[in-house]
Parts: sequence; C-alpha cells; structure tokens
Amino acid sequence: MPKTLFIAPTSQSAGLTSICLGLVRALDSVGVRVGFYKPVTQSYDDNHSVDRSIYFIKAKTELLPPPPIPVKHAQNLISKKQLDELMEQIVGAYSELADLYDVVVVEGLAPDHNELYLDALNTAIAKNMDADVILVTSPGQLTPPQLDEHLDLSARQYAAPNDPEVIGCILNKINAPQDDNEFLYQPEARDYTPKTAYNYVSESLLFNDDTFKLIGSVPWRSDLIAPRTVDIATELNTIAINTGDIDLRRVQHISVCARTVPNMVEHLRPGTLIVTPGDREDIVIATAMAALNGVPLAGLLLTGNLQPDPRALKLCQKAFETGLPVLSTHLDTYVTAQLLSQMNHEVPVNDLDRIETVMDLVAHSIDAEWLKAKCALQKAPRLSPPAFRYMLTKRAKEAAKRIVLPEGDEPRTIRAAIICHERGIAKCALVGNPEQIRLVTESLALKLPEDIQIVDPDTVRANYIAAMVERRKHKGLTPQMAEAQLEDNVVLATMMVAEGEMDGLVSGAVHTTANTIRPALQLIKTQPGSKVVSSVFFMCLPEQVLVYGDCAVNPDPNAEELADIAIQSADSALTFGIEPRVAMISYSTGTSGTGADVDKVREATRIALEKRPDLIIDGPLQYDAAAIESVARQKAPNSRVAGKATVFVFPDLNTGNTTYKAVQRSANVISIGPMLQGLKKPVNDLSRGALVEDIVFTIALTAVQAIQSEIQSS
Repeated sequence: MPKTLFIAPTSQSAGLTSICLGLVRALDSVGVRVGFYKPVTQSYDDNHSVDRSIYFIKAKTELLPPPPIPVKHAQNLISKKQLDELMEQIVGAYSELADLYDVVVVEGLAPDHNELYLDALNTAIAKNMDADVILVTSPGQLTPPQLDEHLDLSARQYAAPNDPEVIGCILNKINAPQDDNEFLYQPEARDYTPKTAYNYVSESLLFNDDTFKLIGSVPWRSDLIAPRTVDIATELNTIAINTGDIDLRRVQHISVCARTVPNMVEHLRPGTLIVTPGDREDIVIATAMAALNGVPLAGLLLTGNLQPDPRALKLCQKAFETGLPVLSTHLDTYVTAQLLSQMNHEVPVNDLDRIETVMDLVAHSIDAEWLKAKCALQKAPRLSPPAFRYMLTKRAKEAAKRIVLPEGDEPRTIRAAIICHERGIAKCALVGNPEQIRLVTESLALKLPEDIQIVDPDTVRANYIAAMVERRKHKGLTPQMAEAQLEDNVVLATMMVAEGEMDGLVSGAVHTTANTIRPALQLIKTQPGSKVVSSVFFMCLPEQVLVYGDCAVNPDPNAEELADIAIQSADSALTFGIEPRVAMISYSTGTSGTGADVDKVREATRIALEKRPDLIIDGPLQYDAAAIESVARQKAPNSRVAGKATVFVFPDLNTGNTTYKAVQRSANVISIGPMLQGLKKPVNDLSRGALVEDIVFTIALTAVQAIQSEIQSS
C-alpha cells in the first residue's frame, strides 16, 4: 500500500484545495510517484457536475483519481448509522490507487459549523486509511501563542490511541489582510503588524522537527485572489459594451468612482476595475484616456442600467480597441459595490492560469524533501476493518468459488446467499427441500435468484454412498451406515466438498460446532503437516483488525499443538492481508513467571520459531504487553511483537473463548469467524447467534481460503 497523507483543514478558509494541489506538485518535483484522492466532495464547479479539486487535478496533471462521494450521500449513511458502509465505499475507491503510487495525497473535508459530523468523518477517514495527517491552517490575525493553541486543539482530534499521527502543519496565506475584498477596495490598508513564517516558528512552542514539523509556509499574494474581468461579468450578469481582453485582464483593485475627474485620476492604475454610474461620461472619457496612455486597466463597469451618450462612446473607440473591457449592469452603484465586496475568491474551474500560479507557489513553499524522507520511513502497517472487509469481498469476487450451505432453509442463510449472489461474492448452493426453501423465501418477501443452486438431498444422497464408504472403509463404514449418516445435510454437504463439487462449506447457524467440524475431520482431513484443526476470529476493532486463535476448537493444546496453532494463525493473517506479528499469550511476560502453563507457552514459542524462522513470534506475553506500546516498553522493551501484535494465540480454549467474547461484547466490535484452519479444504463454523452480515463475511472468508487450499495442494 502507498504512504497516505491526509490533508486536514482547521477552518473553512484554510485554502485546502490549493494546498493539496500544490502538495501533489511538490512531491512530484522531487521524484515521488504521487497520486491524489478526494473521498467526499463538498465543492462543485459552476454547473455542479464535477468536483473542483478533481477538475483541477485532471486539467493540470496526468492523474485520474476516482470520483468522490457526494457529501449528501455520506450524510445520509451517517444518519442511518451506516458509517462502516461509508468507510468501505471510501476504502474501496482508494484501493484502486494502491499499486500505482508511492504516496497518495488525500483531501479532507472543510469544517462547517452547521455540519458538526465533518470533524469526526475526517478522523474516521484518516484512521481507516492508516494515514499520516497534515494540518492546514491560515493564521490570519492569530498571535503565535494563539496559533499554538488552535493547532493543538485541531491535532487532539486525532490523538486517541492508534489514531493517525499528525506529522505537521502547512501555514497558508501568511500576512493576509483581515478581509480579501476589503483589500481590493483599499490595497494599502493594513491595521496589524505583518507576521512571517519566521515569527511563527521562532515564537511557537509547538513546531519542532521531531514530532510536529512546519512543513510549509505559503505567503498571501494579492494576485492569487485576483479574478478575471470575465468572472466579474459572470458574477453580476453584465452586458458587454466592449468585450476587449475580458478573459485575460485581472482585477487587482476596485475603485467606485462618483467624484470629479481630478479626484479620481490616482485610481487609474494597472489592474483596477473602475465602477461608476453609466451617465458619468467624464469618468468614462478619463478611463479611456488612461487606456490610450498604456495603463492596462481591468475594465470599466457602468451601473444603473445607464448608457453613456453615443457621442462619448464614439470618442472613446480607440481606447476600446486597446482591449479595455466595458461592461454595463442594471444594478445601481451601491448594490454593485456590495455584491463585489461579497465575491467568492475561489479559483473558477476554467481559470487554469490562476490555479497554475497557485500550485507553483504552494509547491515552492513546501519542504518536499523532508516529506519525501518522512514517507520513506517504514511503519508497521495497520489494516482497518473497512479495508479488511473491502479486501475480503474483493478477493472473494475474484475467486468466484462455489460455497455449499447445508442449512439451506434457514432464513438468515437464505438472506446471506441472496446478498452473496447480488454482490458476486460467491456461487452459493442451498441444501434442503426445494419447496421448503421456496416457502421460507416468500415469507421473507424475497426472491431467490434463478442461478442460486438448490440441492435436494433426497435426490442426490445416493450419489455419495460409495465415495463415503471408500473414504471411511478403514473405520468399517458400510453402505447402510453411510446412507444413514448422509441423512444429515452437513455430512452430505461435506462430501460435496470432499469430492470437489464444491470449494467450501459454511454451517452452524442452527448446528453445533461439533456437527460442523466432525464430518470435515472424517471426510476432508487435515493438511499435510498439520497437527490439529484450529480456529481464528478476525476481530474488527475500531482502529484495526486483529486475529485471535484458538477460540473455538481445542480445549487444552500441548506445546507442539499450540505451536501449530500459532503457525496456522500467522498464515491465515497473511492470507487476509494482515502482517503477522504473533503474541503467545500467557499470564506472565518473558521470564518473570514460572509454572506449567507458562512453560507450555514458552516451549510452544520455541517450537514455532524453529519450524518457521520467517515468522515474527514472541512469548510468553501478557495481553496488555502484547497490545499496548506503553506497557510493552516497560515489560518487554526488546520484543519485536510486544505493543504491536496483530495475532494473539491463547494457551487454551477457556482463555481464548472468554477473551474474544469479552472484547466483542464490551467493545461492541464485529468478530468474523470462527474460521477453521488446518483442513485440506475450507469448512467454516458459524455462531448460532450469527447475523446475516456475519454469514456473508464467513462465506467470503471461505471463498478466499479455497484459493489458498488450491495453492497448497498443487
């Protein structure tokens, strides 16, 4: 996965889009393969057809970022408490960039006092992308101590354990006037002492190169807020008396003139838009004379729906030919001035020259080399729950495996099969009486897709008698006994997997774990080299996905079996995109404790490392030492696992099952599993309290496992 930089504004007026575009250019200039992603859009072009940031990126670079999600759609999902669904959509779109870039710049959402959820959404996006956060702020009139406080409060939004790291800040619009529009009217107005980036760094207690870096400082420049004359014409819906260079000239200053000519001459300067009533021929002629003398005025705007005398316009014709734009509006002078003072200074999507200047200024103001070095530093990757779920369903779709569901008339199972069909997760086969399945489906007000296979056990049972006898003849199984056992749909479905007609099996919504596992052990058997069949749960904690094993199968494994469980669990983590750092859990850490239970864990750790020296395994470790960095620094400072474990292997079933249920219920997290490991082909058990969503993800797990089983058997 690429390094992710999440750009988080601290206020609406921080200049977020400009900073993101400039940052892309800065990183590109130092040889970084940089991409851009905007998860949620707030700002559209004039036609509300495309996001402004996406438009500029496509216009000024070769990048083709995925389309962002409209903010109203995100708001709708959040209001329905479907934040996980929103995060899966965001992570899914982001994953398209994963193999293309070294670094991806992600544009966050601008704060809005009317939409208080946006700050929390920024945090959730940054967390689920495992991003480093860069704050963007405009100091305005803040003193350095006030800026420190403002940035500290903004950074605390991301300061919870395992939240994204805030690596620094970019200061934008340094030395800006209090009001951009006021500056257009009074360019010489400054009622405060200008601050520079040096002032902020030298007087700040927050900025330092180790934990919070001033990554860039972008000065305010008047030319970057200067609209083109055509933008004024569009804003006021004017009539053109003379078009001139309306697309090229920029409004640096605005002068509302109703005074006599001698008193307004000093305002006839380059880049000035002269605003005057349309019947003031004296000012019109004076403006024309300035144009003839080579002064590149931004334009002349006539108000009140008044037209100068045609004789005066004829006199000014030569001046108009210099390119001077002359516009007329039906609005009076006061209203015109008021509207101009309220103009939005965002860069219009068709003003590519201005955005080019902005990108260059920002790029040159950023310490790109420091960022490049920072991005090159490796940190332990963290797979968030939405990223895990998206990856899981994506790989299941690619696998296109056949999964048999022996509880075919169970309502939750039917719903899950339909969802898997609609999402393309797997080709499901329901085992059960077809008429009963139809009745249950109708009672749920659902329609079963025609290509979901229904297996009538009464019509196919005899097909598996001989094969089952062959597999169990060493145990004295007779055809009559086999036929009797095949009355159990789980046994029948297991034979379908054993014979290669199906790629995997999911059961347990109404059957016990023993009912699901026993036929698999008898008919499918374990993988070569596996001592035991064990299980893992994928624990979808808010900040990342962890693997817990064994929490469902082996009551009290010995040291060799526990080592096997650790290796199986590590391989399962790797299969599903989680970097395995295996903690062998005990009530003691390191050499601090003694006793048979601790000795078993210590010996299991030794055996596992001996068998698989490529894995990162450590034990015995207490749970807190394995999970929490601050505890790890005290109890196991030299451990490669402590404080950052991703796979937790428990010493016995009592400990594992109790821990997983305690975490699941007290932290209100989703646990996917148990997923069985160690079998030649995948068979997975469900909790009898499983939700439809649990069944869907277990089917997806099984489909992905089937790929791994094929690789191992080939």
